[in-house]
Amino acid sequence: MRHLRSRDGFIKPLLTIVVLLIAGYVGLQFAFPYYRYSAFESETKAIARIQVGNVEKTRAQVYQAAQDFNIPIEEQDIVVTRKLHTLRVQTSWSTTVDIFGLYQKTLNFKVDVEE
Repeated sequence: MRHLRSRDGFIKPLLTIVVLLIAGYVGLQFAFPYYRYSAFESETKAIARIQVGNVEKTRAQVYQAAQDFNIPIEEQDIVVTRKLHTLRVQTSWSTTVDIFGLYQKTLNFKVDVEE
């Protein structure tokens, strides 16, 4: 009780904690889509690097990786092109980050890997 009546008060530390919690929440809401993008791009590079099979098998593996990372794409959105000594995988998607229903931001991601 003594701290509640102190000259410094308790409102300032309480507001600081609330602001820090909100900043952490907003940061996580934006960090998760970027993490999924980075992990999916890395996995796509690995698939393209070791893939010697046909284009349809590669597309299926990339689609499975997208599903594992909860990336909202369909299998027909993945373009796999075989060149003489390389394999190119392209896809893109958008996701919307919603902050308490007050602010929405659409994030666009594109993966273009050639190995």
